[in-house]
Order: sequence, then structure tokens, then C-alpha cells
Amino acid sequence: MTKSKIVLDADVIIHFYKGGFLTLLPKIFPEYQYIVLSHVYNEIKGDIKNQLDNQILFLKDISIIEFAPKGKMLLEYAELIKTRGKGESACMAYCKYNHDVLGSSNLKDIADYCQANDIVYLTTIDFIYFAIRSQLITIDEAHSFIATVQDNGSRLPTIDFNTFISTKLL
Repeated sequence: MTKSKIVLDADVIIHFYKGGFLTLLPKIFPEYQYIVLSHVYNEIKGDIKNQLDNQILFLKDISIIEFAPKGKMLLEYAELIKTRGKGESACMAYCKYNHDVLGSSNLKDIADYCQANDIVYLTTIDFIYFAIRSQLITIDEAHSFIATVQDNGSRLPTIDFNTFISTKLL
């Protein structure tokens, strides 16, 4: 049986790399296959790409999929890239026609589209929340992760996971 996929956008990969948790990412939802589309893979550079390559080669918990849309998916992609980046556009078109989950924190570009097209999406904060719930990390480690990602130049909201988690339980 084929696993459902989580299609990762570059920002989530970069956040998890900068926070030192890239190897943790596929463990959060082990029932899913984690993939990176070729358009997104080509956006990733330097040390981040080196670690991603090592993870793909040795841990085999993330895969690269060639993005070569045809038919309706190609038309959708062509429309999306008029107003969004190549990576986000590829991920959204792929998820729409394959009914997969999008992993992206670029809410400005994805949220409205995903909601209008019934695409489930997870942000970096969502992944961290589920890592806490699965007891893969502690709340303190989650707070440290966010601070480290921010200190390394990426934008993430500062979340008090104690409050965040309690609102999810209501």
C-alpha cells in the first residue's frame, strides 16, 4: 500500500535545518512519505542541501520527486506561478491533483489557495506542535528550536507552546 505524502516546501526544510531538527521532521508523521519536488529541491542551496542529500541517501526518509506536470496540473501550475514562487506553485498544484498534504509556512502564498482547494497544510509550528504531542521533543526544546531558527535568520512566530497546547485541548 502506498503511503500518503507530505510535500515539503523549502521554508519548512530550511527551518528544520536551522533549528537542528531536520532528521526529526520525518519522524513526526511516520505514517506519511515525505517528498520534495524537484522544483523545491533546486531552490535549496549550500549546507542545507548537503544535509538534505545525506538524509535522502542514508536515512532514506525523504525522497525527491521529479515535478513534470501534465494536463490540468500543468495549467494549474502555470496559473499559480503568475503570482507565487515556483516551489510553492509546484507544491500546491501537486497536492491539489494528488490529494497530498502540503508542508509550508508561507501562509501568505498558500493559505487561501489551500483552503479554497481542500488541501491540508502543515506549517513549521504545526510540525513542532505534533512533535511535542508525540513526545519526540519537549516544550522547552520547541521553544529553543524557535529561538535558534530566529537567531539563524529565519522568520518564525514566537509561540508559547504551553498556551498553544492548552488551547488545542479545549
